[in-house]
Amino acid sequence: MEINKNRKTINLIAGLIIGAIAAFLVKNGNPGNMGFCLACFWRDIAGAIGLHSAAKVSYIRPEIIGFILGACIMANIKGEFKSKGGSAPILRFTLGFTSMIGALMFLGCPLRLILRLAGGDANAIVGLLGFICGIAIGVYFLKKGFSLGRAHDQSKIAGYFMPAFMVLLLVFLLVKPEFIVFATEGPGSKHAPIIMSIIAGLIVGSLFQRTRLCTAGAFRDIILVKDNTLFMGALGIFIGALVMNLVFGQFKFGFAEQPVAHSNHLWNFLGTLLMGFSSVLMGGCPIRQTVLSGQGDNDAAITVIGLIIGAAFAHNFGLASSPEGPTVNGMIAVAICFVINLLIASMSKRSNA
Repeated sequence: MEINKNRKTINLIAGLIIGAIAAFLVKNGNPGNMGFCLACFWRDIAGAIGLHSAAKVSYIRPEIIGFILGACIMANIKGEFKSKGGSAPILRFTLGFTSMIGALMFLGCPLRLILRLAGGDANAIVGLLGFICGIAIGVYFLKKGFSLGRAHDQSKIAGYFMPAFMVLLLVFLLVKPEFIVFATEGPGSKHAPIIMSIIAGLIVGSLFQRTRLCTAGAFRDIILVKDNTLFMGALGIFIGALVMNLVFGQFKFGFAEQPVAHSNHLWNFLGTLLMGFSSVLMGGCPIRQTVLSGQGDNDAAITVIGLIIGAAFAHNFGLASSPEGPTVNGMIAVAICFVINLLIASMSKRSNA
């Protein structure tokens, strides 16, 4: 009991630090309520390396580099770096893809959902309800026996794929070769200084690695096993960001004119519902998958690649929402992705029965 209480306290403190850092990055140049956003940041990276042509959302986000390298360094220090994979990779790729489609309908990953709440964006209240409902659907299938199977040990060098990719991106970010796209306007042009962002990412990546925090897991564990240990971390992120937003004058409550957000309540709800459903099926939210990919988990790396391709697909085919609202193509895509998730959840259950 004492150990569990200590874990809750540690998670709360880690969350407070993460939330405060997120608000600090906004103060220093990141888009509003976007100190961190795995969906938006992977989308920006996809644009920077030419996977989509939406120049306004193209930038190599240093925070992502820091997340993965921070997790890699911490995992090696603690002896937790383990190269493993082979657990239904194509399904994990697909779930990463569907999660991204839901996130770009809402305009934010689960971590940004919390940060939007902490910034006063009331649209995120609707998003939170959808996210919890999606997690509840995922938990239903977990109780029915859903599983993507067990991972297996792999060559250690394979586990360093994502950290090596981050080093390459860091080189591109610093050297700025002509084939890398950097936004000159729009959300992609708004960013904190590179060194500050990398340091922030390293710290936050290390904290996520040590605490195993997961925004989807926070609500999944409450619903599934009545355990609020991970939830304390999510609560800490909210409180930390809220306090610092108030200090910095960044808090603005309401539905209208929120930064990089729209007020179509139905599709905010359905987008996060899809995101929550996908996160449970793939075993963790986008930030958890990103961090795991830094500590040798190749299944998580495949999921992250699904996120990246999903972001590119969304912007190439007009699926992503904008502050003006969702697109018809995006609505159709969310519906199709939800059906895909249902098929994966039900068929995987039967095959593992």
